[in-house]
Amino acid sequence: MPSYDSSRSRFRLADRHIAVLGHLSDHQSPPEELLPSLGELQELGLVGPEGELDLSLKQLIETLADPVAVVRIEVTGGHGPVHHGLVVGPDAVIAHDGWPGEEESEYLSILPTTLVWEIARMVNLHGVSAPEPAVPPRIATTMGALDAALAALAAAMADGAPVPPEDGALLARTALAAADGSLADPELSLLADLVCALAGTWRVTVVWGAPPTPAAEPVTALRALAVWDCGALGYWVREQPEEPILPGGVDPTTPLHLTPATTSTLWTRLTDLLPDQPELVDEGNAA
Repeated sequence: MPSYDSSRSRFRLADRHIAVLGHLSDHQSPPEELLPSLGELQELGLVGPEGELDLSLKQLIETLADPVAVVRIEVTGGHGPVHHGLVVGPDAVIAHDGWPGEEESEYLSILPTTLVWEIARMVNLHGVSAPEPAVPPRIATTMGALDAALAALAAAMADGAPVPPEDGALLARTALAAADGSLADPELSLLADLVCALAGTWRVTVVWGAPPTPAAEPVTALRALAVWDCGALGYWVREQPEEPILPGGVDPTTPLHLTPATTSTLWTRLTDLLPDQPELVDEGNAA
């Protein structure tokens, strides 16, 4: 069910509620399948009996309807993928936080100057020890080898009992070596340890309308970053396969490249995902 916190102008809304608001803001009636969602918004008092939108929704709707840039964040851990994000509008920035197993996300306005801080919070960027100097600068294998290691660990935990770290590392190492004969130490053992230590993964994609070329329509531009959070073994950037990954774009032969990164490096890379002013469409010239 949707909810509203007037003290902080926070909304808990599902995608279906956002769809209803989109139809109403365009002076259209929601389709039949969205009528129950419309009823929930009316019961909450955010929508009137004739489809009138409450004034408290004005900033949210205007920002979602006219984004300058959109930040999409997917964080995957033990509960599966959870989606967060930010919508940057001409006059406001709206953040939305998901929750594992919940349909609704929390929407609220944030200060534009805190944009990078919000992205870092959503991916749980935290201080970790930098990888040891002896760590290889890059680990290269295939997605098939990774799948084999994960499958071996999943099979070992099929009865619900935890696998001791030493046993897990040995299982992962054996599966990796069998799937990719080119892997050798120290990369082989390190990758096995990373797979066992993997606390979660996250990827951040920033999308915006880029200025058109002289003879072209406006285009959509994007930058993305994908990271493994391996706990005490630090952060590792997934350089390959490169984002965005389209459906069917990955198979067992797809290269997997991982490089170590410090927290400060990731902060810089998150900042660099955001477009600079010259990269954005000039609305005045685009008309």
